[in-house]
Amino acid sequence: MTRPPTPETLAHRANPATVAAAAGQHGVVASPAPTTGAGSLVRSLEALGVEVAFGIPGGAILPAYDPLYDSKVRHILVRHEQGAGHAATGYAQATGKVGVCIATSGPGATNLVTPIADAYMDSVPIVAITGQVARPAIGTDAFQEADIQGITLPITKHNFLVQNAEEVPRIMAEAFHLAATGRPGPVLVDIPKDVLQAQTTFSWPPTLDLPGYRPTLHPHGKQIREAAKLIAQARRPVLYVGGGVIKAGATEGLRKLAEQTGMPVVTTLMALGSFPDSHPQHLGMPGMHGTVPAVYALQKSDLLVVLGARFDDRVTGKLDSFAPDAKVVHADIDPAEIGKNRHADVPIVGDARHVIDELIAAVGTGPSAGAGAYQQWWAQLNDLRERYPLGYDEPTDGTLSPQYVIERIGKLVGPDAIYVAGVGQHQMWASQFISYEKPGTWLNSGGAGTMGYAVPAAMGAKVGRPDTAVWAIDGDGCFQMTNQELATCALEGIPVKIAVINNGNLGMVRQWQTLFYEGRYSNTDLGTHKHRIPDFVKLAEALGCIGLRCESAADVDKTIEAAMAINDAPVVIDFTVGKDAMVWPMVAAGTSNDEIMFARDVRPTFEEDDL
Repeated sequence: MTRPPTPETLAHRANPATVAAAAGQHGVVASPAPTTGAGSLVRSLEALGVEVAFGIPGGAILPAYDPLYDSKVRHILVRHEQGAGHAATGYAQATGKVGVCIATSGPGATNLVTPIADAYMDSVPIVAITGQVARPAIGTDAFQEADIQGITLPITKHNFLVQNAEEVPRIMAEAFHLAATGRPGPVLVDIPKDVLQAQTTFSWPPTLDLPGYRPTLHPHGKQIREAAKLIAQARRPVLYVGGGVIKAGATEGLRKLAEQTGMPVVTTLMALGSFPDSHPQHLGMPGMHGTVPAVYALQKSDLLVVLGARFDDRVTGKLDSFAPDAKVVHADIDPAEIGKNRHADVPIVGDARHVIDELIAAVGTGPSAGAGAYQQWWAQLNDLRERYPLGYDEPTDGTLSPQYVIERIGKLVGPDAIYVAGVGQHQMWASQFISYEKPGTWLNSGGAGTMGYAVPAAMGAKVGRPDTAVWAIDGDGCFQMTNQELATCALEGIPVKIAVINNGNLGMVRQWQTLFYEGRYSNTDLGTHKHRIPDFVKLAEALGCIGLRCESAADVDKTIEAAMAINDAPVVIDFTVGKDAMVWPMVAAGTSNDEIMFARDVRPTFEEDDL
């Protein structure tokens, strides 16, 4: 049984211990033995504890696939390299381990660019291994040659071009160490074909050579004391929590800090599940489609305690109008994020788990701590919660409500499942109408907004946690980009559930066309309603899956329950929903959060005293 990552295991992976311990973390010691570069690669993967890799063979990487044939590493043959990359990401997000994807040179490698960029934006630890043309052919525009090292330079934490076979064990150990420690991220290892074919000697563990790479884990004590002073002085503070808290395994500490201080908590799209949605101090998600109280709290705060977040534009709205009266305590393991978008009055560089633990000790339980200090602040926020709860209107044309479908999936499947979203309206509804109570139960493409993420990421998550129910909430547009990986799921015995929220359109684009382009629907009708092309039920069956369809509210629960009862095959449900539903609340792009709309033509009203 594969269990979800615990705070302790996540924290261990974030701790760059000694070089030797990092390379030999699984207790593997191998005496020198003759092999090829390819054999050395596969034995390195085994020594690093890799259980699964997602990939497709091809000419330049083919030498690596021969020793892989006899390896204990499970290789899952995907149908497109993009699927391999997103599957590695889903696996990493669900387990806390490093995900692995493999592709050949040229177009095989360039097909990994999108998932690598996606993992980079969301700080996901993956290692992408690519074949390259033989060293003498590099730079000659050889068949299937692409400078994948140069192409991915801006979207990887680090990348390598292996120059000789003796380097393979060291570089693989370094790649995994870099991917998993500090601020996690993707690392690419490009290996020429002749290096894979060359004779060498394999031994383990290698000695890593990473001069200058020493992520700061423990925060400076003076900065912690300064942060504690600001917390004691604040009367309208907010804990602004980002995905870094989940990656650091700091969710238990976060809850303790919140309850000890009584501060309101907002969790970004990448942080859903880091703090229970049901907790009375949780105001919800901030930003473009955040809750009214969460957006208001940030805007009117006098102190933002920012933990593992990066002041993304989707949270801040118009940056120069964001939280104008707030002082900022900004804690992040990546010093480049601090001060990048918003000045930090107290910058703290460190791992979120250690930062939170030290803040808990520093703030204590003095007279200024606890909810009593923020009584007036909470009265304002609770009033907004009562007046502007998340909700939706039933369609007036009798069509099925997409929000209702997603809400019922969350209720019936429950908080222990993993929910994986594509990108668009369905993603926002899934963030709003499913309750996330635990870390690691919500996976999505937050920074890059990659359509096509959901199906392969769900596949990777299910491989990593086979005993956990995995539901992808996808749109009919996203689903058509990567649904070929359902064939992989069917053949490999990966029983994911795919709920296609089929509104017949590129829904979020259509919403913007409705609101900002006078209803001129240019190229957003996908034909999945009018022509039923493709027929998602038939497509599912053609890909070896079970296909179901639901078109009425009366059938929603029994359709979900029917899917839940199937555990020996992937299931695709075509939820045919209305095309006119919109995501609310909304802060229009480029505008101030003060201009949040609760619904179309409905702006929240705030008491003058609040403003």
